[in-house]
Amino acid sequence: MKICLVGSSGGHLTHLYLLKNFWIKYDRFWVTFNKEDARSLLKNERKYWCYHPTNRNIKNLLKNTILALKILIKEKPDIIISSGAAPAIPFFYLGKLFGAKLVYIEVYDRIDSPTLTGKIVYPITDKFILQWEEQKRFYPKGINIGGIV
Repeated sequence: MKICLVGSSGGHLTHLYLLKNFWIKYDRFWVTFNKEDARSLLKNERKYWCYHPTNRNIKNLLKNTILALKILIKEKPDIIISSGAAPAIPFFYLGKLFGAKLVYIEVYDRIDSPTLTGKIVYPITDKFILQWEEQKRFYPKGINIGGIV
């Protein structure tokens, strides 16, 4: 099984890294921003750098969509996992077309409102993981596993 772990650097990347007991035993690759924290954390991991900034940046969304297409054709992951943010969107939508299973983890610090990325990918995910029961208000089909942190 091959896993694609995709997300912004910073907290989203750290969140995915905390799942190490799961992903360590699989063939995997990462997609994130080329920033110091990502370079340090993923030093010995296979990785692809995506474009940033992504906040409402249509140009980088298009560039990341083309990048996602190239990476997904090359790597053919079985599962794509993300906890956000924007880089996940093109990987999830294109990954769905390629038959990958999609797992999204809504972030821990969003109890009272959904994230934009969560709202966008929710309709197509195979598993939508929540860390708070209160998040079910926004994602009724989500699975609450409690805090990952």
